[in-house]
Amino acid sequence: MKRQAAKAGMHPRNRFREGYDFAALTDVHPALTAFVKPNAHGDASIDYADPRAVKTLNQALLRQAYGLQHWDIPPGYLCPPVPGRSDYVHHLADLLQMRCGASIRVLDIGTGANVIYPLIGACEYGWSFVAAEVDEQAFRWGKKLIEANPKVAGLIECRRQKSSTHCFHGIIRPREHFNISLCNPPFHASAAEAAAGSARKNRNLGVSRTALNFGGQAHELWCEGGELVFIRRMIEESEDFSEACDWFTTLVSKSEHLPKLEQALKRAHVADVKIIDMAQGQKKSRILAWTFQKSRS
Repeated sequence: MKRQAAKAGMHPRNRFREGYDFAALTDVHPALTAFVKPNAHGDASIDYADPRAVKTLNQALLRQAYGLQHWDIPPGYLCPPVPGRSDYVHHLADLLQMRCGASIRVLDIGTGANVIYPLIGACEYGWSFVAAEVDEQAFRWGKKLIEANPKVAGLIECRRQKSSTHCFHGIIRPREHFNISLCNPPFHASAAEAAAGSARKNRNLGVSRTALNFGGQAHELWCEGGELVFIRRMIEESEDFSEACDWFTTLVSKSEHLPKLEQALKRAHVADVKIIDMAQGQKKSRILAWTFQKSRS
């Protein structure tokens, strides 16, 4: 079987941009063998509509690329695409001018049970992380996941966010400082909208199932008002921590939200704003970044 084709539009430093070497992946994680088969083009691949296959592929990718031997998610929780998550981390490194080491402190808002951003950032750049999570089960699972990987355990601290409406209050402590924050917000405005999004994904994958392909709990997938309301609230709250974090960032899935978010940033009197486009094949997204510190702009 042929190697999977390169992924267009990914960050130049992304370890997965040249596609997957399934022979090497099954060597490091033999459990993946059961899911690998030729696709319509004769390339080695998996059934991306099968959550078990996607999770097993993630385990193999994290073992091969980063030497992380233990990674899993509880049933029904979000299973992230590792290459796309890596892209966000590499773009943050560009924003930080490639500064590495544990002295670089990163805050991950809504880290999830998978704790994927801290794992990648700690392995790629040696950054230290505070991983904040509101869901109790996801928090406990993520904490155990970090403890199970001694390679990065000393670089990642999990903190429980007790408020569903706050991002920074209750997490950032007095006189604490972060170089950058990141967030993958709940994109949908309702459970019905999340279900419709799932149906579109499944149609694109050629399957009829109604369950979300990558899983996800309600708080991971939607909030009242969707990502626009969530990010607006984050921007407003970031004003209270203008000196505690050099750069605030978040993913924005819908480009039509950017004008309203830029208006919110203007009202917050930020010093600089950056919009960083990302792409993985046909899937497009962007990072919205802002800072209150003129010296950082």
